[in-house]
Amino acid sequence: GIITRVKRELEVVVMNAIFYRALTFVSISRTCSSSSLLSFSYCTGISFDLKDPSLLLGEDGKSSVVDKSSSFDVIDPSSPSKEGDIIARVRLMAAPEAHDCILRSEEARTHWKRTTGLHRSGILQKWSKLLTENTDDLAKIMTLESGKPLIESRGEIRYASSFLDFYSGEALRPTGAGGGQIIPTPFEDPTSGEARGSIFVKKMGVGVCGMITPWNFPTAMITRKVGPALAAGCTAVVKPSELTPLSAIAAWNLGRRAGIPPGVFELITSDRESTPEIGKELCTNPIVKKISFTGSTSVGKILMKQCSGTVKRLSLELGGNAPFIIFSDADIDLAVKAAMASKFRNAGQTCVSADRFLVHSSVEVEFLSKLSAAIQEELTV
Repeated sequence: GIITRVKRELEVVVMNAIFYRALTFVSISRTCSSSSLLSFSYCTGISFDLKDPSLLLGEDGKSSVVDKSSSFDVIDPSSPSKEGDIIARVRLMAAPEAHDCILRSEEARTHWKRTTGLHRSGILQKWSKLLTENTDDLAKIMTLESGKPLIESRGEIRYASSFLDFYSGEALRPTGAGGGQIIPTPFEDPTSGEARGSIFVKKMGVGVCGMITPWNFPTAMITRKVGPALAAGCTAVVKPSELTPLSAIAAWNLGRRAGIPPGVFELITSDRESTPEIGKELCTNPIVKKISFTGSTSVGKILMKQCSGTVKRLSLELGGNAPFIIFSDADIDLAVKAAMASKFRNAGQTCVSADRFLVHSSVEVEFLSKLSAAIQEELTV
């Protein structure tokens, strides 16, 4: 009964508020444009109005897509039409291209793994600085392709930079790649009783890392995965979400400007239909030594099964199941504040967003009243 009443009273206003925040905070010019702006792609009708349009240019400084058959559409999620407005066409890659990326990544690793931690740290610091300096453009790109509010997109760029800042330091720490320790053996010298020799442990990068990132944090999930890999002397092959490839392309471009050598950070762009075969290539290719995936539990299980043949290391962040529980002795004002942040952060699309409220009957009326007031006051529906 209590859960039903909470759901009934909040459902309409909450969902309308999520819809509003996700779809109408897009304050980006929609002037039609036929200019070629996008990396591996071209603009088809909406101007990004960027300070630095080259953020979305290809490696050769121009678009490489020449026809629709070799590309896939990026859709504006705020479009009122059923099909959605096409904002870009991005290069369509499949398993063969993924295989080539893996080979380039392995070749680049032979040099990258021999660089000093100081060198790798400096590149990550430069990458972080470039992300920060281009916050406005990156936020526009992110909002246009993902639908999140601009203020959220700007916040994500700061979030993304923070991972690079942390791992630039980790590259220098004794606990990082190239570091290690010397410990005495457990064996005694029969004469002196002292440890017979020492054991030297050196930490090294595992090798080529395959990474599959989600659409809800299209830049931060890349820096969170690529940052530690590069700091450790590994190379990264990244498959971003087909819904948000433009943010990945912009981050890739800034990484190259920061000094990441060719092959050290490879990017695979593809549509939904080609994604399974790319995932399988990453999981089954013996060159790839580790897989990092953020997404659904069902897909995580598939990737784990595919990785078993080569016994890959796995880092999986799967699913989300987040009840918001309010007990009888809770501070209701604080609970309302926390509920607003949990439910509406990133338009309610994070892995820890509250998906249901469990409220003690003794505080039900007070919580509903205050939460409804907060929604009406803080959100425009």
